[in-house]
Amino acid sequence: MEYKIDATDKILGRLATEVSILLRGKNNPGFDPAKFTANRVIISNTDKIRVSGKKLTQKLYRRHSGFHGGLREEKLRELLARDSCEVLRKAVMGMLPKNKLRARYIKNLILLRAER
Repeated sequence: MEYKIDATDKILGRLATEVSILLRGKNNPGFDPAKFTANRVIISNTDKIRVSGKKLTQKLYRRHSGFHGGLREEKLRELLARDSCEVLRKAVMGMLPKNKLRARYIKNLILLRAER
């Protein structure tokens, strides 16, 4: 099944929960947590996504290279300006189960920037 969502003026976290439910197939009556459902979700206009509160300046995305002093931090505002698709992908990724199915689910998520 294929779902199309327009992200214009939608809040990041609420959209991410909706997408993760659709990807897993929890909205279907025959839901089985151990089975992979091939639901595709296409999200357009990720550049026009909204965030509530002070998250733009306070939320940090951290990663570490493994070397000394290799901690890299990036604020939500900077990541949104650089790649808005990555912000939504990371939010959905955190809401999917942490097992082998997560990689298969995330491949069915298609993100598109704002149309010009």
